[in-house]
Amino acid sequence: MDKFENMMNDIFGSKQAHYTAEEIEAAKKRQKKYGGTLMENLAEVTGRGLQTSIYDVKAAEHAKDSISSLMDAGKKPQDTAASDPFADLNAILQKNADDLDAQIAALNQNLKNDFGMNIGEQRTAGTNSAASVQEPVKTQMPAATAENFRGVEGALKEKIFGQDAFLKKLTVAFKRPYVLKEEEGHAKNTIFIYGPEDTGRHAALNAMAAELYSRGVLRSDDVAVIDLSLYPSAGNDNVFLQDLYSALQSKADILLFENYEACHISYLAYVNEMFTTGSCHLTSRYMLQNGQLVNVSNSFASTAISSFSAADKYLVMISTKGADGLANALGAPFVNALGDTAATVKLEEESYKKISVVKWEELKQKVATELQFVLTGDEEAVREAAVQMTGKGAGLAGMLNFYVKMLKALAGLRLENDYDVNAEVVLSVKEGRVIAAVGEEETDLLDQLPGGYTGALEQVKAELENIVGLTEIKKYVYSLEEYYSVQKKRREQGLKAGEVNKHMIFTGAPGTGKTTIARIISRYLKAIGVLTGGQLVEVTRADLVGRYVGHTAPLTTQVLTSAIGGVLFIDEAYSLYRGKDDSFGLEAIDALVKGIEDNRDNLIVILAGYSNEMAEFLTSNSGLKSRFPNIIDFPNYTGEELLAIAKITAKSKGYQIDEGALDPLLQYFNAVQMIRPDTAGNGRLVRNKIEDAILNQSRRLAAETEADLSVLESRDFDLTDVNG
Repeated sequence: MDKFENMMNDIFGSKQAHYTAEEIEAAKKRQKKYGGTLMENLAEVTGRGLQTSIYDVKAAEHAKDSISSLMDAGKKPQDTAASDPFADLNAILQKNADDLDAQIAALNQNLKNDFGMNIGEQRTAGTNSAASVQEPVKTQMPAATAENFRGVEGALKEKIFGQDAFLKKLTVAFKRPYVLKEEEGHAKNTIFIYGPEDTGRHAALNAMAAELYSRGVLRSDDVAVIDLSLYPSAGNDNVFLQDLYSALQSKADILLFENYEACHISYLAYVNEMFTTGSCHLTSRYMLQNGQLVNVSNSFASTAISSFSAADKYLVMISTKGADGLANALGAPFVNALGDTAATVKLEEESYKKISVVKWEELKQKVATELQFVLTGDEEAVREAAVQMTGKGAGLAGMLNFYVKMLKALAGLRLENDYDVNAEVVLSVKEGRVIAAVGEEETDLLDQLPGGYTGALEQVKAELENIVGLTEIKKYVYSLEEYYSVQKKRREQGLKAGEVNKHMIFTGAPGTGKTTIARIISRYLKAIGVLTGGQLVEVTRADLVGRYVGHTAPLTTQVLTSAIGGVLFIDEAYSLYRGKDDSFGLEAIDALVKGIEDNRDNLIVILAGYSNEMAEFLTSNSGLKSRFPNIIDFPNYTGEELLAIAKITAKSKGYQIDEGALDPLLQYFNAVQMIRPDTAGNGRLVRNKIEDAILNQSRRLAAETEADLSVLESRDFDLTDVNG
């Protein structure tokens, strides 16, 4: 029987089949204290990883297989019953096999309930006190070689036009690690792509990912994008590192970093180290909790993460600036450490034509499958109309937008009319307009689109003209339209267009119309195409300065972000600077200066306040004065101007001022503006006087029931506060 017992021990093993209740309870307590998964904490408590516990299930399966073998052996003919040591075991073995079926099912269910796993899956517990982030489980596939890249360049040329030299360099960059093995622990390759906007940089990278995925070189056709402009100021380390961690843990083999120019230097340090060494070391200790990185102050946490690794990833940086710009931001060692550099060039008209052919075919296909229209007619003229869009300062984006609008317009035809399925739509181009004919009906196709909000230029101009006074300021606003009109014409003719600094400082006493003019400027510049949004975001110090250390920069950045495309108006801006010891205010000013620089093409900042205080404010940061060259002074209103404003204000509220009240009002306004112009309130003084007069009229009308309800008489105005 010794031989039989040894065989049974070999089959069933002597390892513990389950974690004990005490071990699981201890692991749960540790999990509450340090975070992590239950499996990771069980590994710490027991010294056994999940592989040990899965061993028990594997052992049970092995036992079942061994029992089956023994049963088969027991069924073989024997010379004598006495010579067969297994003569009485078949029934026992059959029972054990049935028991093991139930045991395997129970163990499998326990694993699934406790750890979210099935038999066959493995999860490695983090046991290194200075652990790097574990690499995601990789899809097993045949190892790629340089042969997998045969024909890649040609395949890309069928999708990306006019960039042959660039595509060759890009192919070499992705092929390099399969010819020359990368250094241990480093990224597969580090690649810098640069070139003008709308030249196919991103499209080529996405096409490369799709092509290499189809050839089994990459595990996914995804490109994980890290937009560095989302981290413009310090203090958001946790957010940045979580985003970086998520990208590294994703199934994407390509990590794309863009907009480094708008990223705070503290985060660029991580990027720099990862590109040059293949990993980056974290300045704080982190743990994983429910898939999220958590900053931990407990330096004894045994599963703390100390670094990120980019091994087996392609790291790609994209920019419109070349190597010089990259070196200025990240240093020459960063540029020198790059594995490959590939540059796109400005597209020629022939390339635009090829792209237009592709987009036309895509349009026809979408229209046929989604809208049940058949496009026919002068296809060449339509494609040429799309190409013409690139010559109006819009580049490739203009052409692509043309086809997007075409699809939307055709969808509008389908929605608004009861056309037959597969109705023929005949397209033609007349005087630059695309005409769609369905049967006898002709439609100016792009006119079918709802017009985007343009800012109603004439309406804004009329509003500006109706403002009392401010003659010089109106001239300045109109000059902006003239300047940008000329620059637009220069771009359309292929000439270099200049750029004027649009940021302004409005100085003057309260009530002189600074906020009103700022609101009109935002809408006006939207209407003439300088700004994309046209909104006015009005803030004060309280909206920009935080309440605790590290709060100010993110708060200021959030406000700046909300104003992109419009005007950020900071009233009493001088209050941001309360001396050299005002660290919060200085932090807000620093974030403001950086935000202005990062968004100079689509953001206008207007600072408002008293002249003397604003002059001192400009000394608080060396970058302020140069960024605000347009200082516009708002003079106090004259008495005549205040009277005109009073008439307008009363009319807007449904009233009119009686003729007998006009002269007393004029004398009052002249006296106030002579005695206390800076404190009287200018336009605010007028508004207050009109509102008070309306209240006084209400009391008067209680007794004079036959009086005109819409007339404000002289006795309704209290003009006794000339001296304040």
